[in-house]
Amino acid sequence: MTQLLEVTDLTKHFPVRSGAFRSGVGVKAVDRVSFSVDAGQTLGLVGESGCGKSTTGRMLMRLLQPTSGSIRLDGREISELRRSDLQEYRRQVQMVFQNPSSSLNPRQSVGSAIAAPLLAQRITPRGGVKAAVRDLMDRVGLRPDHYNRFPHEFSGGQKQRVGIARALALNPRLIICDEPVSALDVSVQAQVINLLEDIQRDTGVAYVFIAHDLSVVKHFAHRVAVMYLGRIMEHGETREVFDTPRHPYTQALLSAVPKADPAADRSGRIRLTGDLPSPTDPPSGCVFRSRCQLRPRLDPERAALCADSVPGGTIACHHHTTGM
Repeated sequence: MTQLLEVTDLTKHFPVRSGAFRSGVGVKAVDRVSFSVDAGQTLGLVGESGCGKSTTGRMLMRLLQPTSGSIRLDGREISELRRSDLQEYRRQVQMVFQNPSSSLNPRQSVGSAIAAPLLAQRITPRGGVKAAVRDLMDRVGLRPDHYNRFPHEFSGGQKQRVGIARALALNPRLIICDEPVSALDVSVQAQVINLLEDIQRDTGVAYVFIAHDLSVVKHFAHRVAVMYLGRIMEHGETREVFDTPRHPYTQALLSAVPKADPAADRSGRIRLTGDLPSPTDPPSGCVFRSRCQLRPRLDPERAALCADSVPGGTIACHHHTTGM
């Protein structure tokens, strides 16, 4: 498999100069995150709200400038791209946003919204822009004759299909999907996921799929990276992470997934104690150690974060590297 995207030690700190925090304190939204995405594959980026998933996605799109770290597409560093080079990068990498209603201009017809990337890149497809847009609408399951309709005339699932069509307009090699189904009904979620799978099969596009719904990620992603407080706790093949989770946080996260069987044994539920630490002052060493169910065995003097290789991925856990 050919590696398409490589992210190394990606970091984003937001300065805070007023409000509840003292002047000069920085929010460590993303801290030394590393992962890779192969061509035609899907990486699921999961974790609780506020763990840094969306910030990571926006840095991949260069909507946010990283504080430090490296983002490489086909081996080319993109964090310092400017003007025409950045425009070329965005032909290859597009984004589907979380809220389909807020990501569309209510005064712009859906046809114009889908055509916008083509016009911005000054691309005129064979047969014209309007014909290309109608073809994209048909491809994502929308009626081409709805070209001139406005977003308020569509359901949430249809609006998200508009967002997907817009992302596909430039034939990108990578699409960042920022919780694209979280605002949709369960039945509509399945339709959108199936659509994304069909597109990947037909075009070979790769996805970074940001989500907090683990059941969706288990079905859709080839690899999974689990984030907590701005860092990746575990990263590996989806089956390995879900069947044999190694990090205590991953184990707690998976134990909280609701079971369809009311009579199912819930004695294995792991309940995390303590409050989520502040991103302005995270725990030293392992950021999860203040809530870890194994912390009585953790020597504070040896609490530094360890990233160890496991079959098919990595795990950042002191207990694992010292033998649990």
